Amino acid sequence: MRKEIIDELIKITPEEQEILNGRTDVDTALYNLSASMIVDAKAFLEQGRLIELRPHTRFIHFPKHTHNYVEAVYMCSGQTTHIINGNTVLLKEGELLFLSQNATQEILPASYSDIAVNFFILPEFLDRTLDMIRAENNLIRTFLTDCLKSGNGQVSYLHFKVADVLPIQNLVENLIWMLLHRQPNKRSLNQTTVGLLFLHLLNFTDKMEIGKDHLDQELTFTVLGYIEEHYRDGELSVIAQKYHYDLYQLSRMIKNTTGRTWTELLQEKRLNQAAYLLRTTALSITDIGLDVGYSNFSYFYKIFRQKYGCSPREYRKKVLSASN
Repeated sequence: MRKEIIDELIKITPEEQEILNGRTDVDTALYNLSASMIVDAKAFLEQGRLIELRPHTRFIHFPKHTHNYVEAVYMCSGQTTHIINGNTVLLKEGELLFLSQNATQEILPASYSDIAVNFFILPEFLDRTLDMIRAENNLIRTFLTDCLKSGNGQVSYLHFKVADVLPIQNLVENLIWMLLHRQPNKRSLNQTTVGLLFLHLLNFTDKMEIGKDHLDQELTFTVLGYIEEHYRDGELSVIAQKYHYDLYQLSRMIKNTTGRTWTELLQEKRLNQAAYLLRTTALSITDIGLDVGYSNFSYFYKIFRQKYGCSPREYRKKVLSASN
């Protein structure tokens, strides 16, 4: 991260100065903390703003709390320790942590060189992000959808170990710079930046961790990642054998956590890819059907029409007409 940003973030805040002067507890008035220990977004977000940034307060233990907004934490340097729903998360330099509204969090004291920033995000800010990744089907999309429903979902946090992914680091740095410098009329740009951030994160789900209390969801995410890579010829039995699952048990778990069967998930990915190839290439429809895994062309035409309301050829014509 650029030195001028670090120099700005490392400054001792008035709150931190009070702590260094001997204060031993968190000033609840700064966070609109109620007796129920819910941090209120109104403490940080001016009226009309949907996202704000604040350096993480160091030198003190922050007790268990929840919040009525979506929180993201980015570690600029050093590390911080978070206990989320009973799980200990060590956030290291360059890593990202996203928490939904139903996450219960406490944070251990950080030292002077442990510089983190907290993003306070109202759920409606994420509308564009969800639109940008709507075609995807995985736990990231599930997490965002749940956040828009006040966080009433099964995935309470996502931890991304992406310090070595330059595009993600650049996007986060851009977002921090824009928020630090209070750039006017930048809501659309900020929303697009966050949308691009999540699109990149979709490509690095192997670097993502979720809570240990969500093992079913974690395995389901593995299944969805497998579909992304092997939608042409993937078989659920391969995953069942690799992770020592009974095939019927794994099928039931996928249905319970995604609401869809293995076949439905595989079919959705294949059809999404077919539509993408129809829009962006000149490949014949026969070649596209084969490319996405369908050798039975009558069946391919039938299920494509069920999803898109027209044949593959009609779909391509509509796309070409709309672009002219």
